[in-house]
Amino acid sequence: MRIAQVAPLTEAVPPKLYGGTERVVHWLTEELVALGQDVTLFASGDSRTSAKLDATWPRALRLDGAVRDPYALHMVMLERVRRKCDEEEFDFIHFHLDYFPFSLFYRQPTPFVTTLHGRLDLPEHQPVFSTFSDVPVISISNAQRRPVPQAKWVRTIYHGLPETLLTPKPSTQDYLAVLGRIAPEKGVDRAIKIAMRCGIPLKIAAKVDRADQDYYDQLISPLITGNPLVEYIGEISDNEKSEFLSGAMGLLVPIDWPEPFGLVMIESMACGTPVIAYNRGSVPEIVDDGLTGFIVEDETSAVSAVNRLSQLSRTEIRKHFEKRFTARRMALEYLAAYRGLMESGEPRIKLVSSAE
Repeated sequence: MRIAQVAPLTEAVPPKLYGGTERVVHWLTEELVALGQDVTLFASGDSRTSAKLDATWPRALRLDGAVRDPYALHMVMLERVRRKCDEEEFDFIHFHLDYFPFSLFYRQPTPFVTTLHGRLDLPEHQPVFSTFSDVPVISISNAQRRPVPQAKWVRTIYHGLPETLLTPKPSTQDYLAVLGRIAPEKGVDRAIKIAMRCGIPLKIAAKVDRADQDYYDQLISPLITGNPLVEYIGEISDNEKSEFLSGAMGLLVPIDWPEPFGLVMIESMACGTPVIAYNRGSVPEIVDDGLTGFIVEDETSAVSAVNRLSQLSRTEIRKHFEKRFTARRMALEYLAAYRGLMESGEPRIKLVSSAE
């Protein structure tokens, strides 16, 4: 099958550091190629892939200070994809650009699907999915779907990562961990308070986006500065995650938003490290309470859960990851979705001959 994977230009595929969507696109693309598919990846020029790379811009936009309007370049990329569709280069297109492709690609005959990677609970999402209620979309959790039941949901496909990318490492677990991004909805301030109430060191491996710098400066930095229990490491790469997570007693995910998936949770499970997460968004679908971690409601119940982490088997957590959250499983489910849409889809454009 000739498949186009269309990624955001924000980060390289895979990202150098943080970048959930682009990382998932990379894992999916590599697995599809390994499964014998003919894949073209539309992404930034500094991406690395086993597929054919079609680069709209030479480097990831987050690293390119000269780019001030990222939407302009994404529009150029969409037009490149459309022109190749006109030349019948693809059997199927898979977008990872939220709703941006809907209007243009609904008007052409090549079958396509969009995986929605973000939150969908904002008021402005309602008219989008009401207007484009016939455009097929894939959710990354069932919870993500709830605000927009009018969308044409094909199926839910959970993210997966390569089975050997992150693995348990021999280590003494003597701290709690936070991984990912420092932002109000991620609840790093709550993680610090949980660790302090437990009297256990906390290591924070996370990025700070420009938009969240004030939150970090005003709320997080004062909690870290001079605090002997808290160490801020900053962003880390995939190569550093196995050691970081294997050394943690548990990963704290005290989120305060409808998390669509939460990649850090399965990264933790891949290392055999249990997760303590607030009961928001996708968490009940990803964390098996009492097996791969604990689902909690607030700071007090999180502190109680920390005291029960030793009851969980890190070997069983790793086995559960291998069963539910590998990239190969993800790729096979996407292939099934592609084939289903190709077989069931009716032509959206009727060609009328001159005789009619």
